[in-house]
Amino acid sequence: MATRDHAAAVAAAPQLQQNRGGAAALGKQKAVVAGRADAKSRRNPLGDIGNYVSVRATEGKPQPQEQVNRPITRSFGAQLVKNAIKQNAAIAPAAAARPAPRVPKKAPAKPPPPPEHVIEISSDSDESRLQSESSASSVRKVSRKKVINTLTSVLSARSKVAGGITDKPPQLIEDIDKLDGDNELAVVDYIEDIYKFYKIAEREGRPLDYIDAQVEINSKMRAILADWIIEVHHKFELMPETLYLTMYIIDQFLSLQPVLRRELQLVGVSAMLIACKYEEIWAPEVNDFILISDSAYTREQILSMEKGILNRLEWNLTVPTPYVFLVRFLKAASSDIKNDKEMEHMVFFFAELSLMQYGMVTRLPSMVAASAVYAARLTLKRTPLWTDTLKHHTGFTESQLMENVKMLVTSHSTAPENKLRIVYKKYSSDQFGGVALRPPAVEICK
Repeated sequence: MATRDHAAAVAAAPQLQQNRGGAAALGKQKAVVAGRADAKSRRNPLGDIGNYVSVRATEGKPQPQEQVNRPITRSFGAQLVKNAIKQNAAIAPAAAARPAPRVPKKAPAKPPPPPEHVIEISSDSDESRLQSESSASSVRKVSRKKVINTLTSVLSARSKVAGGITDKPPQLIEDIDKLDGDNELAVVDYIEDIYKFYKIAEREGRPLDYIDAQVEINSKMRAILADWIIEVHHKFELMPETLYLTMYIIDQFLSLQPVLRRELQLVGVSAMLIACKYEEIWAPEVNDFILISDSAYTREQILSMEKGILNRLEWNLTVPTPYVFLVRFLKAASSDIKNDKEMEHMVFFFAELSLMQYGMVTRLPSMVAASAVYAARLTLKRTPLWTDTLKHHTGFTESQLMENVKMLVTSHSTAPENKLRIVYKKYSSDQFGGVALRPPAVEICK
């Protein structure tokens, strides 16, 4: 009950405030009387607030104010609020029925005197706001200015265009390992360091230009051997790592040891046997290679050549081949498309074409892999051809790869009429998406 009375008194506060305005004269008299009273007998002035209530008649005319000596309690305040509500309800219809009073025309007011010059001290927040407004207005003013092309700006722009420099916004280097964070086999924490090591290791122990040093072997014979090795690899359904390691062993051995023409296929068979033992879980047996070579060599000859190759290479078989770079660069090339099988097949098509090109023997494996990726994107008409992500991960620019790319595209264009068509037939099948049947990008060779 006390709570409701208190709430009613609070609600009546605006009405009581208006009533105090009509009792200004009586308030002055009370102030004089209160000033004469003894200080000890003074009451709290806040206790007198609301003791004078102006009462209006039903017709809306103001009546003389009556002094209420009763203290304002909660119950009495609630009664006052109730009475005020009743009076307002009675006054409202009468006020609405009366016509609106005429407002006399006032004489035109005199213009106010000019204000005196006053210096105001603004706060830090006002200063910062003014500074921001002034800076914004200055920016707007600058933006409204007409752009004037001076002779210097025109010449600079033409020089940039002539030099191949454009004002395009730089492309962002994508994180190609962001989806492999939970894959422990992807070793995301160490993958960058691994490929930095591959970049250093690929320059050591590279095959030399050996064709001129070989008496009975030329580049065409090597191409025939590579074509046969690719066919055997496909029939045995071996791992891709095995193929690239086999070709490395062959080229490295030929660059260190003269080989007779009749022993060239024996070198290829023994090199594949070594690569299978190194890469495969279930390696083919020696008898399988004897059968695949149409019994051209005996078991003893194959094992003897295997031993000779390993001793000549000093058993150094842990080398970065183009395959390890192909996997990484293909990931960077297909970062925007998940499971881009067409791109994958096209890249490996060009990579196997490079195995048959003697001109690619002395190239770095990373450059061969990057050239295969560029040729694949060019053939599939992917744009842009060479992104900043590919440039970052491969370490090569387009100009550095152009010579190798032209060689690969030419090999693709001549593959249908070439006698050595194993790679072309392999990648023309549905198993590899028939990517070899795509029109070659011969426009780059012009």
